[in-house]
Amino acid sequence: MSSNSFKLATWNINSVRLRIGLVEDFLKSHAPDVLCLQEIKCQNDQFPEKAFRKLGYEHFAVHGQKGYHGVATVSKSPLREIASTDYVSMGDTRHVECQVDFRGKSLCVHNFYVPAGGDEPNPAVNPKFDHKMKFLDEMKNLRHDAYGVPSILVGDLNIAPLETDVWSHKQLLKVVSHTPIETETLNTVQADGGWVDLVRHHVPAEEKLFTWWSYRARDWDAADKGRRLDHVWGSPELTQHLTGIEVLRAARGWEKPSDHVPIIAEFAI
Repeated sequence: MSSNSFKLATWNINSVRLRIGLVEDFLKSHAPDVLCLQEIKCQNDQFPEKAFRKLGYEHFAVHGQKGYHGVATVSKSPLREIASTDYVSMGDTRHVECQVDFRGKSLCVHNFYVPAGGDEPNPAVNPKFDHKMKFLDEMKNLRHDAYGVPSILVGDLNIAPLETDVWSHKQLLKVVSHTPIETETLNTVQADGGWVDLVRHHVPAEEKLFTWWSYRARDWDAADKGRRLDHVWGSPELTQHLTGIEVLRAARGWEKPSDHVPIIAEFAI
């Protein structure tokens, strides 16, 4: 990694305490400057800060709750102006934002865990799906230039918007995460906020790309029935600095893995 390179990773870890060993291995091998985690599933005072500090990550923006949800951003560089928005006023811990200071530059980082939405894609009969759609509606107000510095929005957005973001577009059209109402709404969130899908800016939209594989598959790798539920968006000016995107597919095969894998975005700052 060059001296002016900035690396940011996002990962739905599905319990940070349960999988702290995997996180440590990842940090040792890939050394991102900032790591955004979702579904940490612990309260703030239970977050394993000591393990991160040993590896040089001494700055934290943690927004957790008991047993469910939760997001955390950890950084080698100072974090400031830490805040969280309670989308849909449900009391869930699904968002944390902070500014990262990196070599004289400031970057706003939004870390999201969007509701999964349950099984039935009908808000009239499924409160979980209703919650998801209302959450997305409120996200439409989040602009990339709200803070006067370049911004990144990352996390498990629980929607695979493109046909190439799922293993079978036809078979998943009525399955939550790839229904037209979800994909169209996510596209509106992106457009209204002026965000660029940095992953698809780097990886052609014609190429299949997944970040999640169900635990239900006997052989996830052979079946390869994945979805791209995890995202990295950014302010348009960041596209000229983006030098690489890596989806760490191998992490799905680690021992006792999360069903999501990390995405790493690298920038020349």
